Amino acid sequence: MWRTRVLVAALASLSLALGAAGSAQAGVGLPPVVSHVPTQEKVVFITIDDGWNHDPEAARILSEKRVPVSMFLLPGATSYDTAYFTGLVDQGRATVENHTVNHPDLTTLDAAGKDAEVCGAGERIAETFGKTPKLLRPPYGAVNDDVRLAAKACGVKALVTWTHDFTTWGQTPPTPQLKAGDIVLLHFTPTLAADLQRALDAAKAAGLKPAALMPHLRSAGLVP
Repeated sequence: MWRTRVLVAALASLSLALGAAGSAQAGVGLPPVVSHVPTQEKVVFITIDDGWNHDPEAARILSEKRVPVSMFLLPGATSYDTAYFTGLVDQGRATVENHTVNHPDLTTLDAAGKDAEVCGAGERIAETFGKTPKLLRPPYGAVNDDVRLAAKACGVKALVTWTHDFTTWGQTPPTPQLKAGDIVLLHFTPTLAADLQRALDAAKAAGLKPAALMPHLRSAGLVP
């Protein structure tokens, strides 16, 4: 199956290269890269990456505060304690999205490598959670038109990066002033509970509420 998807992406790439009048045409027909959602609603979007640390306190905060969240998970990080994530999904406010299989910089891979990482992760997530993800977070936020082509061939509707990273990497980062439509990046690390609470406090201070990402992407016309 991967050969078919790679062929589709390769043909699309060739078509773009031959038919584009200039660089402005290069991204036509490709899924968008979204770091901020244009909206007039007073909302922000909580996203959490990877999945290696399964902190019950973070899950408690998400559940008790009824926080809508998009989880961009690595299949291997969910396999040893799938119930941690299905428990959140079953509450109806968490969705599982694609973050590749092995977290590579997708811009460094050939077509077959991109296919294995993106389509492979999507298929494994669908097997585990019963729903094929439509959003992709490219690891490190590394993306170009070749990555977008590969993502499209795997059924991805949008590539989601972020506006602000609230993850504590060694030391707590400065807390930014959030604005409507901002996408907050967190990670399933040992500091997730504290980082999540800091993000929720920042949202409250700005008069914003967490909201589900996909409906707002649709409302903004970014995905069909």
